[in-house]
Amino acid sequence: MTISPDTKNWTWVTERACPECGFDAPAAALADIPARLQADVERWPAILGRADVATRPDDHTWSVLEYGAHVRDVFVVFSGRFARMITEDDPLLEDWDQDAAATAGRYGELDPLVVADQLVAAGEALAAALEAIPPAAANRAGLRSDGSRFTVESLARYLMHDVAHHLWDVTRPHS
Repeated sequence: MTISPDTKNWTWVTERACPECGFDAPAAALADIPARLQADVERWPAILGRADVATRPDDHTWSVLEYGAHVRDVFVVFSGRFARMITEDDPLLEDWDQDAAATAGRYGELDPLVVADQLVAAGEALAAALEAIPPAAANRAGLRSDGSRFTVESLARYLMHDVAHHLWDVTRPHS
C-alpha cells in the first residue's frame, strides 16, 4: 500500500518550534547539534528492535522500519549536502524525493537489524562531520531547487528537526 507523499514545505521549522514534536530549532546552536544528533541516533536500535517494526499503525503512516530506513538515508543525503556547502560556494542542493526513495528502496521489506546498523553508522559519521565544522563556516550557504536558502547552521537545525520529528513519529501513541 502506497502512502500519499508529504508535500509540506518544512523550512518554517528553522524559524519556530514544531507544535507536533516540540523541537525548537531556533534555540538549537550549531555547536550543540552533534551531541543531540548522537543521542537521538543511539535511540534507534532499540526502536528498530520492536516486534511490530514492520507494521504500519494506519494506512497513512510509515512503519517504524520505514521511518528508520528514511532516517538512515537522511543522514547520507545531508552528509553530502554539508560537504558541498563547506567545499563549494553557494551550491545548488539536489532535490531528494524521499517517497520515491522509500518505494525504490523497498523500505518496508528491509532487515531491521541491518537498517539499525546502517543508521547508526551514517548518523555517527554525520555527527562527527558536523562537529568538525569550524564556527567560521556556519554561514556558508546552499540553495534548494525551490529557492530556499540554507546556511550550514540553518540546515543543521532543519536536519535536527527531521530526526527529532521522526523519533516522535515512531514513539508517540497512534489512535
